[in-house]
Amino acid sequence: MTSQPAVSVVTEEQHARSGTYTLLGALLNSPCSEPVVNLLTSIDISDSSGEALPWSKLQSGIVNADLDDLAHEYHALFVGLGRGELLPYGSVYLTGFLQEKPLADLRANLQELGFEVTDNTHEPEDHVGALCEVMGIMAGSPNEFSHETQMAFFSQHMGPWMTEFFDDLIKARESGFYRSVGEFGRAFIAIEKQYFAMEV
Repeated sequence: MTSQPAVSVVTEEQHARSGTYTLLGALLNSPCSEPVVNLLTSIDISDSSGEALPWSKLQSGIVNADLDDLAHEYHALFVGLGRGELLPYGSVYLTGFLQEKPLADLRANLQELGFEVTDNTHEPEDHVGALCEVMGIMAGSPNEFSHETQMAFFSQHMGPWMTEFFDDLIKARESGFYRSVGEFGRAFIAIEKQYFAMEV
């Protein structure tokens, strides 16, 4: 998805939120690439204020991982022969079915916000990775996407189901490295719910 955000003055907190969403999007949108592995292992968490997030477990799970093994795990979890072990779509978690009303509502909302689906997009917009990507853009462009706009988007399209998805990812039979992704994602969604619950 693409958007043309206005130039924003981004606080350290907003930058951290944006980066974390973008990282989750990269981990969940497709099998881990070498640039994603290098990015994750290069993050310095020694003086991070993010102790609430299991950064060290995420990093240690990928530092010695083989890209082919990660691709096989991703395929087994999310693609499979016909379908993967998990269906990482909002409509499935909210209604039990693919491409239901939550997806239609999301598409209308994305259009209102100025997001467009790129030509190389093959997944429905309610894919967990795509939604994290969108929130990464919004969190990094607070002048264009206000706190209230971000909160409304998160509350309607992400908050009601992503904790359950990450719980399923943690428990999935095929999860190895992605178990740590599930734990990281679950912790981050909990922090975001607290963030949006605060008065700003």
